[in-house]
Order: sequence, then C-alpha cells, then structure tokens
Amino acid sequence: MLRSIQFLGSSSGFLFHRLKLHGNHSGLSFISISAKPSSRRPLLTTSRTPRCIRQFRASPIRSQSNPDVTSPSSSSSPTFRTTGSPSKINFCQLCGGPTKHEIPDGEEKERAICTLCGRISYENPKMVVGCLIEHDNKILLCKRNIEPSFGLWTLPAGYMEIGESATEGAVRETWEEARAKVEVLSPFAQLDIPLIGQTYIIYLAKLLTPHFSPGPESSECRLFALDDIPYESLSFSSMLVTLNLYIEDIKVGKPKFHYGIINKRPGTSPSEIHAYTLDYHIRI
Repeated sequence: MLRSIQFLGSSSGFLFHRLKLHGNHSGLSFISISAKPSSRRPLLTTSRTPRCIRQFRASPIRSQSNPDVTSPSSSSSPTFRTTGSPSKINFCQLCGGPTKHEIPDGEEKERAICTLCGRISYENPKMVVGCLIEHDNKILLCKRNIEPSFGLWTLPAGYMEIGESATEGAVRETWEEARAKVEVLSPFAQLDIPLIGQTYIIYLAKLLTPHFSPGPESSECRLFALDDIPYESLSFSSMLVTLNLYIEDIKVGKPKFHYGIINKRPGTSPSEIHAYTLDYHIRI
C-alpha cells in the first residue's frame, strides 16, 4: 500500500517527492475527469505557504473514461500502452545514412536503425515548463502571437532547454513571453499528454515586480480575475486543465499538487481544448 508521499521543500521553492510502496497498491487514488466547460466560481483568498512534509492516503477509484480499468494491484502484471505515433526518422542523426524501421533485439517497439552504422534512434517526450502567477487575486495570461493556437490565451510556458532545470526553464519562459520577473514558489501540476509526446510541469510563482509586457511570442499580457478568465479562448487543453484544477483548489482553501494524464482525442487540433479526458488524476 502506498504508505506515504513526502514533499521536501527548499528555499528556492523546488520540491521533490519520494514514494514508498508496501504490499499491494490499493492506497493510491486514480481519478478520471472528462472535459467540460468551466462554470464561473467565486474567489476565495488563501495562504499558499507549503508545508515541508505532507502525507496522504486515498482509496482506488475506477476510471470514468473506462469503467473496466481500476488501479493496479499486486496480483496483476503491469501493462504498458503507447497512444502517441512516433514520427518516421528516415536518415541517421549521426552519420546521415538511410534507416530501416524494425524492432531491435531485446526491445518491444519499432525503432529507426541506421543501415550504415547501426545506430538506433530514440524519440523521447518533450518537457514543457511554465508558471501560474497570481498577483492581486488575478492570474497572468499571455495571448499567443505564434502558431499553434494563434490569438488564444495561455499561461507563460514553453519547451525546456538542455542545460537548465525545470524551474529555470519556467522562469525563462515567463520572461520571454511576458517580460515578467518571477520567483517560483512550488510545483503545482504535472500533466502528461501521451498522444503528442509532451509532459507539462507548471509551477506556482509570484511576481518580483508588478511589471510585465508582451514578449515576441505574445501579442498581449493581462491579469485576469478568476471570474473573468477566458475559458473558451484558452490555447490548449493543458491550460484549461491547469486553471480548472487551480480554481477548484482555491474553492476549498489552498492549492495542492496534481498529477494527471491528458488523453487527447486523436485527430483533434490543439485549439480543440475540450477534446480530452483527464485520467489517473492524483491530488496531493
């Protein structure tokens, strides 16, 4: 059973966790949420100072998106599934030779294998990092000045770069998109999107100065009261999920940490923000 999950904080606001599993895994909560338009909610003020150590215990909950799926138990072997479609790599990234696509010895997935040097090419998910910034009971959003989702609103976020930490990437992206200097307070959500090979890590952050303005990738930056967030003009499902989770937390008193899998409906565009289910949602 999941005995505890401990979050240890440092002065920089960066946290990590440790899971201890004992016996069966029936203590872990798996929750599925289907996307639906958000209703307006009243604002509740709260203190967001995180505790250094937190413990939780929950019961398994059957997935609403598939009622036959339950949380794993010790009596069954793990099942791994892949929903994304890897792109075809036609030339070796090392020597430029043509590749063949087959399953290498000892593996289970088809890979691109160079016919000249034998190098196997692996594709890995992209990490997207960003900040959810509240200032004067309002949330900072940016209107995208680039595709995809041109002209729609987003939290300041973008791809993590080689050589930086997730928190450094979130701070950098916030500066690039909103010209805002921020301090990261704590992680708020990790959201995996297997279909497109992305993982989002969103941090709670605060403005170090009250100044912000659009960067090159934004046409406008604005602070929105929670009741005025443009839910139907958000850029991505990940933004809709993040803001809904935050407002639900504020409603009950304080933000928590969330993990979930956003399963996008195949064939939908990024701006079809309601075409998803949120599966295996864990709130800590």
